[in-house]
Amino acid sequence: MGNAFNIFLAVVVGLVILRIGLTMLRGLAHPIPEPPPAGELRKVKIMYRCSVCGTEVRMTIAPDIDPEPPRHCLEDMDLVAPIDE
Repeated sequence: MGNAFNIFLAVVVGLVILRIGLTMLRGLAHPIPEPPPAGELRKVKIMYRCSVCGTEVRMTIAPDIDPEPPRHCLEDMDLVAPIDE
């Protein structure tokens, strides 16, 4: 009886591993979506800091993936660090 249970358990675990593997391979098979058309806003997460007064700004959407830094105190703000998703 114990031997049959071990075989059943091995088959179930094998099927679960196979299912997970196939799901991962299907996820890799989808092509990367095309970028949105020009002029449409894109999601970004970038932090900027004013070198004069210390004001910080977090940019969440921009017209392109690498936007120009905003201006504050008549100076371009410094990039603090991009926030990874």
